[in-house]
Amino acid sequence: MKKLITLLSLAMVLFSNALFVNKAFADSLLRANNVAVVVNTANTNSVAIGQYYIKARGIPSSNLIQVNIPGNPKKLTVEQFNQLKQSIDEKLKPEMQVILLVWTAPYAVECNAITSALTLGFDAQQCKKTCDPGKMSPYFDSVTTQPIDAGLKLSMLMPTESVDEAKALIDRGVLSGFVMNEASAYYLKTSDKQRSSRARFFPKSMHIPERKLQIQTLQLDAIENMKDIMVYETGLAHVPKLDTLTFMPGALADHLTSVGGDLLGTNQMSSLKWLQAGATASFGTVSEPCNYWQKFPNPSVLLGHYLSGETAVEAYWKSVAWPAQGLFIGEPLASPYCSTCRILQYVQ
Repeated sequence: MKKLITLLSLAMVLFSNALFVNKAFADSLLRANNVAVVVNTANTNSVAIGQYYIKARGIPSSNLIQVNIPGNPKKLTVEQFNQLKQSIDEKLKPEMQVILLVWTAPYAVECNAITSALTLGFDAQQCKKTCDPGKMSPYFDSVTTQPIDAGLKLSMLMPTESVDEAKALIDRGVLSGFVMNEASAYYLKTSDKQRSSRARFFPKSMHIPERKLQIQTLQLDAIENMKDIMVYETGLAHVPKLDTLTFMPGALADHLTSVGGDLLGTNQMSSLKWLQAGATASFGTVSEPCNYWQKFPNPSVLLGHYLSGETAVEAYWKSVAWPAQGLFIGEPLASPYCSTCRILQYVQ
């Protein structure tokens, strides 16, 4: 009995210390009240999914922002975008550090992605020649604990082509915060040399026991029948065998190709395919970027920030050096490696 009391006492001390440490960091974490949910009232799917997300994440109803975009155009003019941005900005509260656009289209502003234009402002210079180098993001590989520290509000788009698929995506994001699963990160250097320009940044194959993560860096065009995917990064215009894969809650996946961010395009694989296959967040460019690695997620930077406990929206944004043409999509608050988040779920 004495031994049991000692063990219980030790457990209580450890838990109390964890609470103290975690509460000290609590103010630096992105939470539900930091997210502005923007829905398009001209799109019934957008409204339904926005409401589901608010309920699933416990986001205050006052964080809902309604806009009207008739026709769901794929691309906006600068003038149209400025009107949209103004209607969003005037409803943002100081604590809102993430802007979630709940629709599939529009996803571009001229040559810019709508998420980058909303967060960093429209980059007209990039559109003069889309294959030119881009502007450096002040948030790239940043050590800032909150987007506001860099003077930014991060944007992400949640596609709405299917209400059921969007709800499943949201559920995966929420579920990612409850338990850390055994998982693998797959990095593929493919036979497509042009689309393998970021392979130099692939981490070495290794096991990270404290994160229950196996890193596998391979020379392959595709993986198949894998059931434990937390990260999948590759370079191909079309990634095969996605229907054989199982993604873990909170999984990140993207492919380096010219127009993966053209979500409704058909020339190359849309980044939507990753979410439909079970990933929780992804990335793609909306106009021809050429194969600068700086215009795509840097694999090591993305993994490092995600494993540190940051959310999907933070890790993805911090991984792209020149993001003007890049579209960030998925569930922004997914955070499978945030142990602090898991504790706070039970003490708040």
